[in-house]
Amino acid sequence: MTEIPEHLRKRAAEARAKASADDGGDAAPAAATPADDAPKSEAASKIPAHLLERSKAAKSKKAGGEVEAAAPAAAAAGGGGVATAVAAAPAAPVATGPGGHTQRLLTVVKSGSIQDVKAVPQDKVHTWPHLLVVEFVACLFVLAFILIFSVFVNAPLLELANFNETPNPSKAPWYFLGLQELLTMFHPQVAGVTIPGMGMFLLILAPYIDRNPSMKPEDRKFAISLQTVHLMYWAVLTMIGSFFRGPGFNFIFPWNDGLFFEF
Repeated sequence: MTEIPEHLRKRAAEARAKASADDGGDAAPAAATPADDAPKSEAASKIPAHLLERSKAAKSKKAGGEVEAAAPAAAAAGGGGVATAVAAAPAAPVATGPGGHTQRLLTVVKSGSIQDVKAVPQDKVHTWPHLLVVEFVACLFVLAFILIFSVFVNAPLLELANFNETPNPSKAPWYFLGLQELLTMFHPQVAGVTIPGMGMFLLILAPYIDRNPSMKPEDRKFAISLQTVHLMYWAVLTMIGSFFRGPGFNFIFPWNDGLFFEF
């Protein structure tokens, strides 16, 4: 059973106290049988005193109407003269509940038991249009910038290739120099397929390994460490291939032998 709210309990207690104060000067009621005391005590504990008085007045009014209607009928049956019977208007029936109660207290039901109440607001938004619109506008901005930049700045292209003269050292573009550096240390199968594949596979698994939803850097130590190691590893290989490799792709010191790198 649902618990009755505290303010309704206080209101009932005040009504009972007021009723007991009003009935303090009245004479003691007549003796009642134990069978009559049980429903009265139960009613007194659940129904306020003013509602009980209203119910008693309605019952007494109904009983008085029945007596007034029965009196002329008895006089006409017993006497020899003609008697005029005045029919009294019947009192309206009073709807009563279990135990003769005319009032019932409705139970206050909490909102959470009859409807879905979300106490914690969700901070998620839909991918479309909230995210994709911003990304699309950013792509348009970058495309426009590259287009305008390419109109006013020429690309640093070299002369036509001469197959009779191979440049020494022959270096790949700077974004491939890390991979070219790995080729000098390992077998081509290991340097070109195994190591880059393992790195990419580890980056793919990173969101499933680190499921921390926090946006604070101090709470994302695993993700930050993994990305830092990846960037530093590739940055170091790129810097070695760019500035510390000379003729024959041999290791040199740029401050002694010069810089063999063209932007």
